[in-house]
Amino acid sequence: MDIWLLCLNIGKCKAVSYGRRPEICTNYNISGEIIKKIESFKDLGVTFDNKLKLYDHINNKISTVYQMLGIIKRNFIYSTSDSFVVLYKSIIHSHLEYAVSVWNPHHQSLIEKLEKVQKRATKLVLTVQKLCYEKRLRKLKLPTLKYRRIRGDMIELYKIFAGKYDSEITEWITGKCIEREYDTKKS
Repeated sequence: MDIWLLCLNIGKCKAVSYGRRPEICTNYNISGEIIKKIESFKDLGVTFDNKLKLYDHINNKISTVYQMLGIIKRNFIYSTSDSFVVLYKSIIHSHLEYAVSVWNPHHQSLIEKLEKVQKRATKLVLTVQKLCYEKRLRKLKLPTLKYRRIRGDMIELYKIFAGKYDSEITEWITGKCIEREYDTKKS
């Protein structure tokens, strides 16, 4: 630190250990000050815990979305289906899809919790309120959240394999580094 003339705020530094039993055995220190051990932290809007389960993040997102739905319900009582879809896509989707490639749930209970948000949201439209969930989605021309997450993953894979990203970063996914290793062993 002194060599680079970098002033580091040690109070902002934290230590997290990841794994099945995420106990931190080592006390880390910088310039003689011990780094505080934590179980979860928020980085770029995503809450990471020491087991990488992301339950807290998903529950926080769901809570935020329900608050937003309450605002929509109070202020737009008699909204048309078109105006609701615009509100939903601009206010709710942004919360449910921010950094979804990082926190995409694979546990069925979390997937159902997220889908329940959209089920409740679509019931706010009076013209489709009495229909079942699938018919409400068709009428409003909305896909399920699970479908949107899968579609987003497929779009990212297309971008990777089509060379839209830096090849040095994505070569481990496309297998080019494996091909290169195979070619050097073969020669």
